[in-house]
Amino acid sequence: MTETLVLVPGLLCDAIVWEHQLEALGGRYNVHVADVTGFSSIRGMAKATLKAVPGPISVAGHSMGARVALEMVRIAADRIIRLGLLDTGVDPMTEGEPARRQTLVDLGAREGMRALAEAWLPPMVRPGALDEDPELRRKLYAMVERMSPDIHKRQIKALLDRPGASGVLRTLNCPVLIGCGELDCWSPPSQHEAMAELVPGARFVLFSGSGHMAPMEAPEAVTQALRHWLEQVPTQMDLSTNE
Repeated sequence: MTETLVLVPGLLCDAIVWEHQLEALGGRYNVHVADVTGFSSIRGMAKATLKAVPGPISVAGHSMGARVALEMVRIAADRIIRLGLLDTGVDPMTEGEPARRQTLVDLGAREGMRALAEAWLPPMVRPGALDEDPELRRKLYAMVERMSPDIHKRQIKALLDRPGASGVLRTLNCPVLIGCGELDCWSPPSQHEAMAELVPGARFVLFSGSGHMAPMEAPEAVTQALRHWLEQVPTQMDLSTNE
């Protein structure tokens, strides 16, 4: 029996975000990276991901992908045997958020995805990371340029329409990992500490020296946290059905 691990990328992200985790964990687990580029709602993303992978699953999401993971719990809690939430949040849309996000949507539509990457990526990583790590810069820019203005527009709509999920946290009774880059200024550590307080027994991990893109900025630390989480025995499901 091979357990299934589902990894859900965030806004304008694809499987490259999980490159290190795929390589490190793929030999032991059946790892599936969700494709959330074709949907304009968090619920649509969640339903499609659940449909793509049958049976019980451990699911970890990054940023917007963690919101998708929480929605998967809302839809099919009986299938989720472990939940990992990285660099994310649980609140609905905030005041002033639509205008800020629309500025970037307009930029991408007007000047292209390269221009969007130039504006969007620097705050997403630790200060100086794009200058200090040319390979990280190359991978992040290439990832954003694989997307399109239409994908960006759809995903921003999904984020602006996102449901609050603090209530979902209070219902969790499976092994839960909550992780965050210590230098994440988009979804700061204090936000994750508050989330962890809502989940008895949750493991909270700070990834040293990382900004918002923790799976890429601190790949070894994130993989180690996921490995520890995956070794926790699920409490709510018989895994014998996952063959």
